[in-house]
Amino acid sequence: MLTGDDPQQKRREILDYFIRTYDLYESLFDCLGDERAYYNKAIPLRHPLIFYLGHTAAFFINKLLASRLIDKRINDKIEAMVAIGVDEMSWDDMDNSRYDWPSVQSMQAYRDQVRARVIDFIQNMRIDLPVSWDSPAWIIMMGIEHERIHLETSSVLIRQLPIEWVQPQPHWPVCSQARCQREDVPENSLIDIKGERVRQGKNDATYGWDNEYGIEFKDVESFKAGRMVVSNAEYFEFVQTGGYHNPRWWDDEGWAWREFSAAEMPTFWIGSGSCPDFLKLRLMSEELPMPWDWPAEVNQLEASAFCRWKSSKTGTSLQLLCEAEWYLLRKQVQGDQSDWQDAPGNINLTKWASPCPVDTFAQGDFFDIVGNVWQWTTTPINSFEGFRVHPLYDDFSVPTFDSKHFLVKGGSWISTGNEAIKSSRYAFRRHFFQHSGFRYALSSYKETIMVNPYETDAMVVQYLDFQYGAVCFNVQNYAKQLVEIATSLCNGRQRALDMGCATGRASFELARYFEQVVGMDYSARFIDVAQQFANSGYFRYAFPTEGDLLEYCEIRLSDSDLGPKQAERIKFVQGDACNLKPQGDLYDLVLAANLIDRLHEPKQFLQSITTMIRSGGILLLSSPYTWFEECTPKNNWLGGFHENGEALTTYQALQRLLADNFEEACPSQDIAFVIRETARKHQHTVAHVTAWRKR
Repeated sequence: MLTGDDPQQKRREILDYFIRTYDLYESLFDCLGDERAYYNKAIPLRHPLIFYLGHTAAFFINKLLASRLIDKRINDKIEAMVAIGVDEMSWDDMDNSRYDWPSVQSMQAYRDQVRARVIDFIQNMRIDLPVSWDSPAWIIMMGIEHERIHLETSSVLIRQLPIEWVQPQPHWPVCSQARCQREDVPENSLIDIKGERVRQGKNDATYGWDNEYGIEFKDVESFKAGRMVVSNAEYFEFVQTGGYHNPRWWDDEGWAWREFSAAEMPTFWIGSGSCPDFLKLRLMSEELPMPWDWPAEVNQLEASAFCRWKSSKTGTSLQLLCEAEWYLLRKQVQGDQSDWQDAPGNINLTKWASPCPVDTFAQGDFFDIVGNVWQWTTTPINSFEGFRVHPLYDDFSVPTFDSKHFLVKGGSWISTGNEAIKSSRYAFRRHFFQHSGFRYALSSYKETIMVNPYETDAMVVQYLDFQYGAVCFNVQNYAKQLVEIATSLCNGRQRALDMGCATGRASFELARYFEQVVGMDYSARFIDVAQQFANSGYFRYAFPTEGDLLEYCEIRLSDSDLGPKQAERIKFVQGDACNLKPQGDLYDLVLAANLIDRLHEPKQFLQSITTMIRSGGILLLSSPYTWFEECTPKNNWLGGFHENGEALTTYQALQRLLADNFEEACPSQDIAFVIRETARKHQHTVAHVTAWRKR
C-alpha cells in the first residue's frame, strides 16, 4: 500500500518487499542446470536469460539515474547492454543481434552490487506519505514491480528451453493433482451473468502502472461465460478434429502464424496429437503425462480459433471475454491481492509453481476468475480517460496502444504483486506465449478496434499542441480568444465558417454558440485529424522535447468542456480558400485565423468570401502579417511594401479592399499566441485582429 501515517514503517515495508522480490527472482534461475541455458535464446525473438538476470537489476540504477536520485553508475557496460528488453512485435521478426555477454558469475556479482546500492538508497531516501509519482519511493516500487513482471516472463522462457538444460527445484513445486484420463475431466458449462455498467480504472492505494489510471465506463449487456477456463481435454477436441489444419477457424493473422510456425497443437504439448495417450505437458523445468484437467495454455490466435470452431459445433456465437465482461466476473471474488490473508486461487505463488485442475478453486459461480492461468480477451489495450504517461517509463504502455496488443486478465500461478491486483492491465501480441489460457463467452459484444498510435507528423503535432495543449507563459488559448471576440459581435448564431481550421480548435469553440459550423482547411491531413478527434473525443501525439526525446500527450475534448454536443454540429471539409465552392446558405460568421498571409491569392479569398456572408454577418481576420514569397508571390501581398513611395501596411490594404462591403465592427486589437516547438523553444507571436461587419 502507498498510504500510511508512519514513514519509517513504510520504509521497512518497502525494504522488505525489495529484498523478498530480489531473492525470489534469483531463485528462479536455480532452475537452470546448464550454462547453455543462460546464453542461448529460448526463442529467436527474445534475449537469452543472461540478459534478464542483469536487466531487472540495471533497471533500478538506470531509473534512479534518470530521476537524478543517484549520480554514479555501477557498471557502464552492463547497464547499457541490458537496458532495453524486447517486445515480441511479430512472430517472424527475427532479432539476430550479437552481444559479448558477461559470465554468469560477473552478472551475479553485478546484481549483488545493485542490491547493496538499492538497500542503502531505501534506508536513506526521503519518504512522504502517501507515496506519489514524484516520490523516490515510487521509483523503487517501479523497479520492484518491474522485476516481478520479469519473474513471470522469464519463467516462460525457461519453459521454452531444452528440457536437458533445466532442473526441478523443491522451492518451485509442481501440482500433483491431475486427471490423466480425458473422460474423467468435468464438462464445462455456461453461466448467466447479468449486464450492468462497469467502471474501469484504478481506485485503490497500491502501486500501479500508468495504463491503469484514469476512468472508463462501459455498459455491458447480459451474457453467459464458461464456468471453467478451457481444459486440455476440452481443447483436444479442436486438435483431434483437425482444427490446426482448417483455415476456416482462423483469421488472417492466425492462419499466417499457424502456417509459419507449422503448429499442430499447443506449443507446450509434447508428442503427437494422433497418440493422445502418450502426450506430455512441458512445465517450467519438467515434463508430465498430460494432465487433461489442467488449463489449455495457448496464444490468443489459438484461443480465438477454438471459439470459432466451438461456435460452429454448438450452433452458438462464442468468443473470448472482453475486459469489461471479465470485471463483472471479478465481482464474485472478494477483496484484492493487497488484503488477501489466503489467496483465493492458484495465484501469488501461494499454491504451486504450475497450473492445477480447472475445478480446484471455486470463486462464486465460477472457477479461476483469478489465478491458474491468465485469460485472453478480445480487448486491445488502450488508455482510459485521464491517462498520463509516467515520465520515467514513457515506453511502458504507449508502444502497446497500437490495436495489436491484447489484454490478459486474472493472473496466473506465478503472478505476484501488481500482476495479481484487480486493476492490473497487461497486454501482449496475439501470437505471444505466456502462462495464458482462456474462458469463452456467449456474448453479443463486438470489440471496437481503434488504430490510434501517437501522431508524429511534425506539423500536425505542432498544431495539436498549439490548439489543445497547455497554456504557455500565461498566454491564453488563441482560438478561444478569437471566438470570444467574434461571438460578442455576432447577431446571428446559425452558421459559422472556420476557414483554415487546421486541427479544429476554433471550430469546436464556435460550436458552443452556432447551430452549424464548417471547419475547412486546404490540408487533408489536418481535416482527417480534426474528424478523428471529433469522432473519438480524444487524440494522442508525440511531442519532440529535445533531440530524439518525446513527450507523449493525450488530449480530450472533455478537457476543454467540449464533447459530442459540439462535435455533431461541425462538418470538417477540405477546401481551397482561393478557390471556394458555393457554400449553400450564407454564414453569420467567417473566421480566418492566421490565414491571409499564407494564401497564394489573398485578395481572391477576400472577394469570394464576401459573397458568402449574410448582411450583418461578421468577417474576423487575424494575422501577424508575416508575408513570405514561398507562400504568396510578392505581387499578391496585400501590404508590407511601399506603394508610390509610401509604406502600405496590411491593415491599410484591408480597409481599402473591404470598404465597399464592410464596416469595421470594433477597433482592431493585438492578440498574442505561443507555439511550442520543443521543451525550450517557443514561437511568441502577436497577431493583428480586425472584425468586419457586412453591410
